Amino acid sequence: MTDFKDLALLRRSHRKYASEEVDAEDLKLILRAALLSPTSKAQRAWQFIVVDDKTDIEKLSDAKDAGSHFLKDAPLAIVVLGNAALNDCWIEDGAIAAVSMQYQAEELGYGTCWIQIRGRVLGETSSEDVVRGILGIPDDMNVLCVLALGRKGGARKPQDEDNLKWENVHINKW
Repeated sequence: MTDFKDLALLRRSHRKYASEEVDAEDLKLILRAALLSPTSKAQRAWQFIVVDDKTDIEKLSDAKDAGSHFLKDAPLAIVVLGNAALNDCWIEDGAIAAVSMQYQAEELGYGTCWIQIRGRVLGETSSEDVVRGILGIPDDMNVLCVLALGRKGGARKPQDEDNLKWENVHINKW
């Protein structure tokens, strides 16, 4: 097990993936991390769609104007959803779950990359509506992001602690 202080340095966004499939037990651990993540009022109101169908992954890679095309090469995608009518903290809860999955994936040797969907567009169409149409998501569900997931297609250097912006940390007052 990697110490979290080291895991935080190692986790980087990956946009290139090996063709190897994601192991079912590893996927279960990654989803477990999401299901264990903290939520507002312990609602656990998020929903997740695991997509391993190559055709659907390719369609999802074109769900917005820019920043998602690399998804087509990932063996797996996880869509993070919430219902704004049921949970006013659906964005925060979904983000915590997504990041929890990213750290668990890193510990297992997988690369991930967050693809923002909420608030993005494909031409004149909401990216949320595009994803909703591809995956048959009900209208009352909101799409936060898609996580690309797969074995890393290349190495990335760990974060450089010399670049930490400690000047952005304030104690007691601004």
